[in-house]
Amino acid sequence: MSAPKVLVVDDEDDLRELLEITLLKMGLDVDSAADLRTARACLGGGAEYGLVLTDMRLPDGLGLELVREIAASGRNTPIAVVTAFGSADNAVVALKAGAFDYVSKPVQLDQLRQLVLSALQLNGPTPVPRGDAVDSRLKGQSAAMQALRAQIARLARSMAPIAITGESGSGKELAAREIHAQGSRADRPFIAVNCGAIPEALMEAEFFGYRKGAFTGAADERDGFFQAAHGGTLMLDEVADLPLAMQVKLLRAIQERRVRKIGATAEEPVDVRIVSATHQDLARCVEQGRFRQDLFYRLNVIELALPPLRERLDDLPVLTEAILARLSGTGPRATLGPGVLDALRGYSFPGNVRELENVLERALAFANDGVIHVEDLALKGAKVAEAPVRADPVVASPPAPAAEPLPADLPPLPDLTVLPANLPEYLERVEREIIVRALAQTQYNRTQAAQLLGISFRQLRYQMQKLNIKE
Repeated sequence: MSAPKVLVVDDEDDLRELLEITLLKMGLDVDSAADLRTARACLGGGAEYGLVLTDMRLPDGLGLELVREIAASGRNTPIAVVTAFGSADNAVVALKAGAFDYVSKPVQLDQLRQLVLSALQLNGPTPVPRGDAVDSRLKGQSAAMQALRAQIARLARSMAPIAITGESGSGKELAAREIHAQGSRADRPFIAVNCGAIPEALMEAEFFGYRKGAFTGAADERDGFFQAAHGGTLMLDEVADLPLAMQVKLLRAIQERRVRKIGATAEEPVDVRIVSATHQDLARCVEQGRFRQDLFYRLNVIELALPPLRERLDDLPVLTEAILARLSGTGPRATLGPGVLDALRGYSFPGNVRELENVLERALAFANDGVIHVEDLALKGAKVAEAPVRADPVVASPPAPAAEPLPADLPPLPDLTVLPANLPEYLERVEREIIVRALAQTQYNRTQAAQLLGISFRQLRYQMQKLNIKE
């Protein structure tokens, strides 16, 4: 079997020679070109290239033209660009145009080798297709889901950063895992990080790691998320919750592909593909000054929007079957009674698929003999008037108390004849009651409850932990 062939396009003789020698030492066959005209002749000569590596600036044009031509031709050949140091904007433009990845000057050979290996894996043995709904983590046969899976299959071939948007519970992490599983990094680590759950004081240590003795309590050296995901994918979930100070450090790590542990004097290279996710509108966060514009452009190279469940209700049969199979475990399979699917279709599902899982899990706890009936769902606002009545009488579960509408302002204090003996405890009880009512009203969707109360998601999570409020 012949060695994979790589086309190197660069007008700098020294750099082109360095790239050729490096690739030859890797056991690859190399063709080279000093301009666009020669590169086009090589590509049109019938040779099958496993990778095209081109400089951005060439004597007769831009390497970006080559990127667009290869992308438009329908070839599966990955193309990577070499950009000048600090030219992050050029790299983003190239990735948007269809480039597989980029490497910055001066070229770091270890980074180059990793890029080449990742690109050649895409042209290796054809992986088992995961686009089919049966094998995909993203269940459903609706037009929206079929289009989503097709888009994921295309995105998996690139190393471009992806920003996944969608409402809470719509499956953003599942989509990120699917992108990782179908890409060339499938056998490497996938690290998912909830940016909103890390205390601000610990963020730098969690992301970049630290040396032994770097601070009080650092008894051993520890790797951060970037080192743990080296060679694989790092998912930044709820990235909009990152404080501005951390956004600056994250931007540098993404651009330079190097990180420095706390207490270290030297940076170390890291090779990770960044996938970010948020339910917030990042563009609006930029306008409000809560998110850096430069970081937004680095993360939002390609946007992947997930449809909410209410826009793909045709997928309910497939989703409920998969969820009930998981909930039933090794025991008898739970089933749906008459009218249950119609009742589910009449509900808006503000919490999306995650809420559907919670609804079915709660209903299964009340169901008799593993058969879920309409009244077991306890859906608020669903169209269940025409639901059939059970043939056999059963003991009905107590109805959930209806959540009272929250006041527009803080609730007035009661007319106390005796002042509370312990004011902090009294205020905690009042605060606990208000948070519990907000959670009940939103069916324990914490994001919506925080919006209802006019506080941030992080504040609500902190107060729930402080007051020991369990979901």
